[in-house]
Amino acid sequence: MTVIQKKSENPIAHLTPEDIEQIGIELDTIRQDILDDRGERDAAYIRKVIGAQRKLELASRAVLLGSIFPPAWVVGTAGLSVAKIIENMEIGHNIMHGQWDWMRDPKIHSTTWEWDNASPSDQWKHSHNQVHHTYTNVVGKDNDLGYGIMRVDEDQRWVPMYLAQPLWNFINACFFEFGIAAYDLELGKNLASEKRRKDPGFRARAKQTLTKIRKQATKDYVVHPLMSLPTGSFVPTLAANFTANVVRNLWTHSVIMCGHFPEGVETFERTSIEGETRGEWYVRQMLGSANITGSKAMHFMTGNLSHQIEHHLFPDLPSNRYAEIAPRVKALFEKYDLNYHSAPLPQQVYSAWHKVVRLSLPNGWLATTTPANAPQQLAKLYKMTTGGPKLRRAIQARIDQELRRQQAA
Repeated sequence: MTVIQKKSENPIAHLTPEDIEQIGIELDTIRQDILDDRGERDAAYIRKVIGAQRKLELASRAVLLGSIFPPAWVVGTAGLSVAKIIENMEIGHNIMHGQWDWMRDPKIHSTTWEWDNASPSDQWKHSHNQVHHTYTNVVGKDNDLGYGIMRVDEDQRWVPMYLAQPLWNFINACFFEFGIAAYDLELGKNLASEKRRKDPGFRARAKQTLTKIRKQATKDYVVHPLMSLPTGSFVPTLAANFTANVVRNLWTHSVIMCGHFPEGVETFERTSIEGETRGEWYVRQMLGSANITGSKAMHFMTGNLSHQIEHHLFPDLPSNRYAEIAPRVKALFEKYDLNYHSAPLPQQVYSAWHKVVRLSLPNGWLATTTPANAPQQLAKLYKMTTGGPKLRRAIQARIDQELRRQQAA
């Protein structure tokens, strides 16, 4: 994956400006069709999901009151994990996108909903709805690409610290909700200078986040374990809540990684969005997103973000409609000879992690490494890691030369 402007074969080179604007018109038509048809069945859907999720969570927590018994621990933990995933993805994420604001229900509205997550809803809505969905896959603007801690494109200069990014990515996956909270706060940038650290706005947001984390931790790691104390299940319930949170974090991280990070998903330079039209914005969403194929249950458990392409084209449409419009969107891709990036979950997860590992290494290093030359390649990597910028550039030039020879062969 490299920025689309620098690829040897630009995937949209065959499109005329008129084609791009026509794509926008046709997608606007799809969106309007759903808006015109949106109604009671959609409202009934989200209310049914919320009711079922709350019942599942309540039943799971009731079972965990007896979690000192292993079967109860397994059943309760599994149920709580599923309930947390549903609340996070199909309910919280989509409500805070404003998908259900048209219902005018103050209890199911983007301005009032607070989710079971470390990040306060208003901070998440700014970083996700306003920043990520506006600057999707624009390197240097969309921090959802690597969340500011990873190398996400070949054009980013490689430095030795990136060797650790597979480890950082795994740790981030396990504690994803806290990583998102730090990302929403722009923690790295705001802690970098005394002026930013003392900024009243940052301090207020940090206090809000810490309050939210304390509230969530008290619920999961104090209140509910204490309720299990009479049955001797305090520690098992504590462990169950921790496990459910980690399971939710790992699942959420995997789904989101699959949406924008697999091989073949495009990235864009900042200059590419200057004066961007509605049609050009649509095309960027089309090429900068990837779908996951699977069953209805799998789509539901992803919050319908398995239809990431449709979601990025129409982030404010009810999530239960994405499967319905997906064939029309795919037909539009085929009409204009664009790649509708879609694959099963294991394949997308593997592809995303392969990219994490590949970009943790110098450009072309992985592609030019074989079992036969592995010792020499490791020696090169050691020199690039311990040497200075000049040495790294010299070795990188030799790797690039070898890669060109391989591609020409």
